[in-house]
Amino acid sequence: MRPLDVRNHAQIPSLQWLTDTVWSVEHAFERAKAEARPEEDTRVRIFFVLAVFACAFFGLSIGATKAALFSGARAGAGAWAANASTRADVVDRNGMLLATDLVHYQLYVDPNEVWDEADTRQKIVKALPDVSYARLQKALTGERRVFVMGGLTPRDRARVHDLGLPGVSFEEEDRRVHPLGRSASHLIGFSDTGGRGLAGVERSFDQAIRDAGRQGGSVPLSIDLRVQGALENELRAAAIAQNANGAVGIVTNVHTGEILGMASWPDYDPNVPGGASDNERLNRAAASVYEMGSTFKVFTVAMGLDTGAASLTSTFDAGAPMKIGSRSIHDSHAENRVMTLEEVFMHSSNIGTSKLALTMGGDTMVRYFDSLGLLAPAPVELIESARPIVPRKWDQNTVASTSFGHAISVSPLALTAAMGAIGNGGNYVPLTLKKLKPGEQPQGRQVVSGATSRAMLDLMRLNVVRGTGTHANAPGLRVGGKTGSAEKVIGGRYERSRLVSSFAAFFPTDGALEDDRYFVLILLDEPKGNAETYGLRTGGWTAAPVAGRVIDRIAPLLGVDRRADPWTTATGDKLPISEIESGAGQ
Repeated sequence: MRPLDVRNHAQIPSLQWLTDTVWSVEHAFERAKAEARPEEDTRVRIFFVLAVFACAFFGLSIGATKAALFSGARAGAGAWAANASTRADVVDRNGMLLATDLVHYQLYVDPNEVWDEADTRQKIVKALPDVSYARLQKALTGERRVFVMGGLTPRDRARVHDLGLPGVSFEEEDRRVHPLGRSASHLIGFSDTGGRGLAGVERSFDQAIRDAGRQGGSVPLSIDLRVQGALENELRAAAIAQNANGAVGIVTNVHTGEILGMASWPDYDPNVPGGASDNERLNRAAASVYEMGSTFKVFTVAMGLDTGAASLTSTFDAGAPMKIGSRSIHDSHAENRVMTLEEVFMHSSNIGTSKLALTMGGDTMVRYFDSLGLLAPAPVELIESARPIVPRKWDQNTVASTSFGHAISVSPLALTAAMGAIGNGGNYVPLTLKKLKPGEQPQGRQVVSGATSRAMLDLMRLNVVRGTGTHANAPGLRVGGKTGSAEKVIGGRYERSRLVSSFAAFFPTDGALEDDRYFVLILLDEPKGNAETYGLRTGGWTAAPVAGRVIDRIAPLLGVDRRADPWTTATGDKLPISEIESGAGQ
């Protein structure tokens, strides 16, 4: 045997070493033959074979160890890459789990390996009562291995596996699970079996959830599950007690725009979204628009103060209904007298608010409404955020109507974003479901002055102490707010018997404008009234008490201390019943 020709490889050390080794082994064979030592020849050959196998085994061991230890170190690394459909955990701002991927199993049947068709069918149906009988029968009588059922838990799989049925097998699948069931269902949303987000955060943050899943991270949201739980609990109880068609509750940080809680009732279980009706899956906070009634008086009065068109001591004659063409504007609880702007707000006078709006004109109203985000979908990540229904022309009739929340329909989230600017010093910031870093302040735009914001906070506090919002009072928490009650438009006409009742609240209202402050919105769609509300259905009687209870429960969680303020009575925040105006609560 001629050795390798090394003339062209002399400069390559590895090839030179290999050549020398082969030469040495070959000469060893030749020496053994020449010296008539066949046993030496055999030993050398065995040693050579063992050496080759040892080197091969050593190389394979290194490769296997590297694959085991570093398979996840690099995304997209061939067969070792992470599953592209893996979705990250979604958690609240405190790290509490909201949604996660858990391993489930898919059931397959290969009819060619089934021994007893009837026995197999009977045992599978008994172990999995929810299995589709038609699909199972088709699989058992088919010609190839087919999928029968997905979403099996480890316990489900074990029940079938332990039967030892030939032809029955399983494959793993990641299944999205929402461990808290209905809690925050509209906010979190759901995804399909292929790992594609279809609603809520699961859809709006779909790419971020996928990216975090590949990196083994999680996606933190702005919500606080403790706040969410209290909000849902009170909202559900009120909606059921009032036999309402629907309800909405929102809690936000007015400085950051972070949504701390968002509830829509009725709700549904995102683990089985197909089992819910369209009405249950509807996110009323984002996807529905309503005429918000007298809560809009907050914006109208703020405009008047900000433009200098009026002061809190300016007077407006509400002694008689206001005529605009053939239309008359009335007050629900008429005072029939001249009132200051402060009294107009506290008595929720449609007449006084309309007269203020008309002194400013349509152009001013449109400019402010636009700056407050009321003429566009709410600025939030949810794809469900609905467009408002706005007037086509801003004549006197429209200006008067929109001043007290008629003739314009917005989503509860849009109203919430606009209110945030009134309560935080005048800075309009977009809402967000992302948890912001400590000290992070999102970019906003100045809509009203700090002086206007301060005046409105004081006015709303006064309204809760002795105006239409007294039922929202929470002892020591300096709550301020405004009631709203709007007749629904049915068949092109306002229907007095069908109301959307709401309450928009800030707490605490005292302190510096930059101090921590929170906003709470409660909305009830067509509350029916009950013995507790004396049959009344307006916002002050149905929505305001809910807001007060929510604030009372969440204030300790948000670090808001209880203390008296200059407007409270000696007994705390509760006023004598004689000072609560009869029938108040528009």
